[in-house]
Amino acid sequence: MKLLRKTKNLKCSEFDIARLLKSKKAMTEYLNQVIADGDDAELAAALGHIARAKGMVEVAQSSGLSREALYKALKPNTKPRFDTVSKVIQALGMRITVHA
Repeated sequence: MKLLRKTKNLKCSEFDIARLLKSKKAMTEYLNQVIADGDDAELAAALGHIARAKGMVEVAQSSGLSREALYKALKPNTKPRFDTVSKVIQALGMRITVHA
């Protein structure tokens, strides 16, 4: 008969992908994968994760948008305007390309 040991309650922090996005390559691969998956709702969230990884204040200043506007536009399940997405991508030092 197996005895069950009592364990202390473990506290786990919530997973935050922004902590893993430390390089431009990781950010680019993550964003490309989200775009390839075709989940429009996830695109805004992914841009938000990348912006937080890079620094929301820096992205806000580079894009010409307020920090509050970025948080609002890039939260999960939002549909930001294309000009907002374009400004954020440019502020992140990335480009939008199309391939056939």
